[in-house]
Amino acid sequence: MARVALVTGGTRGIGRGICEALKAAGYTVAANYAGNDQAAAAFTEETGIPAYKFDVGDFDACQAGATKVAAELGPVEVLVNNAGITRDGTLMNMSHEDWQKVVDTNLGSCFNLCKAVFPGMRDGRFGRIVNIGSINGQAGQYGQVNYAAAKSGIHGFTKALAQEGARYNITVNAIAPGYVDTDMVAAVPDNVLEKIVARIPVGRLGNADEIARAVMFLVADEATFVTGSTMSINGGQHMY
Repeated sequence: MARVALVTGGTRGIGRGICEALKAAGYTVAANYAGNDQAAAAFTEETGIPAYKFDVGDFDACQAGATKVAAELGPVEVLVNNAGITRDGTLMNMSHEDWQKVVDTNLGSCFNLCKAVFPGMRDGRFGRIVNIGSINGQAGQYGQVNYAAAKSGIHGFTKALAQEGARYNITVNAIAPGYVDTDMVAAVPDNVLEKIVARIPVGRLGNADEIARAVMFLVADEATFVTGSTMSINGGQHMY
């Protein structure tokens, strides 16, 4: 029986690449999304992967969403916490709402979803959790105190939960992507993006497939000795 994988923020960008790679490898995949119903419907039509709408920053919504996925597809054995947003601004210009929304969505979601699926993984003596961090959680970034704090928190969260899961054959790892060619990066002004690419030794943006390949390595049944680690995939921009 195919293992069930849940990918948050799974209908676009890096999340979509991960969903498609998992499905191609034989997993039963569920993609979470937040609000774009039209894009989610198109995603499901194109990939055959069901999309589940719930707010990953809302604890109760995550409990209900994970329960629905399990009821319809089976217990979640692979979780990829990919959902993330930006609300950029310097500290002096950042509202508390913009701070809290980014922390809740990017970091709080990891707690919310892990809390929902960890008991089942523990009981089944198998689990693979991959949390998507960021180069900006490692190196910091001007105008992103909220985003950098949330993504940095993911890396600490990963190390701590890995210690709890190890005895149950639950591995918990993180990936810290650099700048990847997604809608989020496309929103960066061209003149700023040119400067970013100029600082990447390989001379280009990454792509979603490159992140997905790393996820596939970390979620494999055989990846039992890799836990608590953060894999940096950034073209050499930040060697951490």
